[in-house]
Amino acid sequence: MAITNAEIARRFLEVADLLELEGANPFRVRAYRNAARIIADHPERLDRIARRDPEELKQLPGIGDDLAARIVELALTGRLDMLGRLGAAVPPGVAALMRVPGLGPRKARQLHDALHIGSVKQLERALRAGKVRSVPGFGERTEAKLLEALEARTSEEEQRVLRSSVASLAVHILTRLSRVPGVEACEVAGSFRRGRDTVADLDILASAPEVAPVIDAFCSLPQVAEVLASGGTKATVRLANGLQVDLRVVAPESYGAALHHFTGSKAHNVALRRRAQMRGWRLNEYGLHHGDETIAGRTEEEVYTAFGLPWIPPELREDTGELEAAERKALPRLLELADIRGDLQTHSLDSDGRDTLETMANAADALGYEYLAITDHSPAVRVTGGMDAAGFRKQAKRIDKLNAKLTRLRVLKGAEIDILADGSLDLPDEALAALDVVLVTFHSNFTLPSREQTRRLVRAVSHPRVMILGHPTGRRIGRRAPASYDFPTVAKACADHGVAMEIDGQPERMDMDEVLTRQALEAGVKVVISSDAHATSELGFMRWGVTQARRGWVQATDVLNALTLEKLLRVLAR
Repeated sequence: MAITNAEIARRFLEVADLLELEGANPFRVRAYRNAARIIADHPERLDRIARRDPEELKQLPGIGDDLAARIVELALTGRLDMLGRLGAAVPPGVAALMRVPGLGPRKARQLHDALHIGSVKQLERALRAGKVRSVPGFGERTEAKLLEALEARTSEEEQRVLRSSVASLAVHILTRLSRVPGVEACEVAGSFRRGRDTVADLDILASAPEVAPVIDAFCSLPQVAEVLASGGTKATVRLANGLQVDLRVVAPESYGAALHHFTGSKAHNVALRRRAQMRGWRLNEYGLHHGDETIAGRTEEEVYTAFGLPWIPPELREDTGELEAAERKALPRLLELADIRGDLQTHSLDSDGRDTLETMANAADALGYEYLAITDHSPAVRVTGGMDAAGFRKQAKRIDKLNAKLTRLRVLKGAEIDILADGSLDLPDEALAALDVVLVTFHSNFTLPSREQTRRLVRAVSHPRVMILGHPTGRRIGRRAPASYDFPTVAKACADHGVAMEIDGQPERMDMDEVLTRQALEAGVKVVISSDAHATSELGFMRWGVTQARRGWVQATDVLNALTLEKLLRVLAR
């Protein structure tokens, strides 16, 4: 039975949704979601591994006996009995409703029970007929937000995948193509190179004097499930995980111009072409031309230099002022992963993490960090097993003992404290006073009216013990829309009270986005880049946060956790 990685991942996500709907253990739900991400990202087809050697599946991160057995079952039969059993206990269509931004398991089930809604189409009809507002807990405002969320779900958006889920696959393809004799350069272009949090496909650009060997090698990659087109200088394939990948091979003298062209964005390219036209030049994927003469094209730097501009990092190429900044020699020196000295949001077994304090500390030490904040949850988030004040006091004693054993890394005592509906905090002031890092977030009441949400967050960040506002909009990409509030007002309150705002590197969050990040910087707010790791394997999510920060024009001087431990503690103490 042939089954793609994308299909296995989709089935695992369905299992996770159904488990969540029935109120299963959150660790079990997370295990299936994490497995889906790993499976979708894996370069080799897992159904082939399952038939060849099922034990090999257990070498994948997070895949134990139970999950490996599910993969084998899918590979051999094409079915997953567990999915059938779970689905039989859930009204048809409710799982699909859960994926609509603004609806979770409880609300999806509530709509089904009250209005017999069993599909997204039925939901849309009920919204347009004004029926949803009659369900307790919804109302006109919620109805309008749900309709807006549905209208925003274009077919393209539904087909986009997290950039992080295809990153290792992209590297694998580049590595294989770069080994083809004659290939001088090879790069992923498009929105992937610009660091967008989601991508629709992958665009690969290669430079070689002979095209055919590169095309042949590309179409013969082991991940390729289907060759959709091949001819001339181009080829398009669909991989085993369902992702479409396009390859373009150009001559070395055109590589820089082509890389610029296919990286985009469209708006940035149009703006630069307009500058070329004003000079009587012509810019396209083959080069920068003046009549029959080629002015530049071999490298991107060469193209930008012809306009009197420095090279512009791909993350900035959105036509949001980068060309003007380059003209003024005022481009930011963007944050690098190497600038990060520690992680200020992580979790341990004491709440919803999967590793011990010591294991997390050792992993952070291996990364060369100076500090690691353990920020387990407060009691309001019941599904995470949040701790009360007494729990944090006990944890603090264990952190002191752990720090006594560590030689380089310092573990900071922190907490991720829930912001309650009225803006008060979920731990008493005396508990906050004992912490090195006080990070506040909200995990409920996402659909409060904008004015109420604004007041709620302003009150929270105005508390004298608060240091960081974590994942500020609460969004989950493709699953929950950002909370609506007056962001400039909240950012100003953060600036006034010395509270930093977080860019959360969890692939599903990537919160704040680049637009809000620039607004925060303009308001005078410092930022924190965090992995929000719930296991040692997730500490690497820091790199996604750094990429998101770069898209928001963040420099190392804007980032609290680019400071040394000594300087950080002084800032937090203030």
